Order: sequence, then structure tokens, then C-alpha cells
Amino acid sequence: MTLFRLDASIRTHGSASREIADIVEQEWLAAHPGDTIERRHVGVDTFSATAWAAAVTAGSTAPAERTAEQGEALALAATLVDELLAADAILFAVPLYNFGVSQHVKTYVDLVCADPRVTGNPFLADKPAVLATVRGGAYGSGTPREGWDHSTPYLRRILADAWGADLTVIEREFTLVGVNPALDPFTDQAAQMHAEAREAARAAGRALGATRVPA
Repeated sequence: MTLFRLDASIRTHGSASREIADIVEQEWLAAHPGDTIERRHVGVDTFSATAWAAAVTAGSTAPAERTAEQGEALALAATLVDELLAADAILFAVPLYNFGVSQHVKTYVDLVCADPRVTGNPFLADKPAVLATVRGGAYGSGTPREGWDHSTPYLRRILADAWGADLTVIEREFTLVGVNPALDPFTDQAAQMHAEAREAARAAGRALGATRVPA
């Protein structure tokens, strides 16, 4: 079996989203030792800022008239879709940046949507997927910044509603406690949230690991 994992943190060390996703991955591997994990790190191995526009315009340009950039962008879009289709389970690790998704994640989504197999088609229908997302502050019900998280609802719409994945979301907040002194009063609350997110990751990873390819 194959797990496809996408990371979006711009950090190479100390990533909170990667920590949660690592737990999910470990649980999946416990059920599938030696099986394949395909990886893509869009926060580090970034896409060209013009890749999406090139892929979109390529779709309405005759093949013989496409520029080299258009051809490459369309091929990239196809590769991204192929990675998702080939996987038996999917893991996304996406932090909240500036109240939304980063340019890297948005470009990834836009490129996938540029492939003609995706338009209007829930191409991941019922495929199990986990989204591990983290936020530096608190955005839950009753907090001053309730509703400021424009990443998680967007990703739910894309991954579950548009693409059709059977999505489980793991959320951790207050990751900047211990980094930003203004958040020091929330140390105990942050520790509890961290523990809960880790346990949720273990449960999600075990569920993801229970995935079996239909005979």
C-alpha cells in the first residue's frame, strides 16, 4: 500500500505541523511496515509563481501552440494528480499562515485543479485522508479571533467537498506559546491542547492504517 504525504511548513526544523503528521505516519507504518510513503514538501520544494497560470492557459491552447512553460506546467499538474490517485491513503500537514493557507498550498491546489481529470469531479471519492493543521494562537469558539482561520474551512471544502476525500482533521492551537512571551499565561492550556492533538493524531493514524485496498 502507499501513503502520500504532503508537508507545507516553510520550516525545515521544529515544525509543529510536521510533528503531528509524523505521529500519524508512524501509526500508519505500524500497520503497514515496509510499505511505500511518497512525499512532497511544497513549503520547501516550491512551485514557480507562474506555474498555475501557465497550466490554465495551456488547457485552452492547442498542443502545437503551447509554450515550453505551458507544457511543463500541464505536466506538473498531471503529476500532482497522479500522486494522489496512486495513493491508498493521504496525509496533509498544513500550518495556518497569516490567517490563511500559504502561497505554496494555494498553488498546489490550483495546479491540481488545472488538470482536466479534476474539474467538477470528486476524483478522490471516499479515499481516506488526514489533515494535520496547527495554529500559533487560538481561534476557537468564543476567542477574540474566532473566525479568523481561513485555512481549515477552505481545505475542508477542497479536500472533502470538492475532491471527495474521506477527511479527518487534527487541529492543534497555541503553538506559539513558549515562543511569544505575550502568550505565557496560556502555557497550561497549550500543553493540554498539544497532548490532545498528539492523541488525536495517534487515533487518526491507526484509523488510516486500517485502510485496505479492495480485493
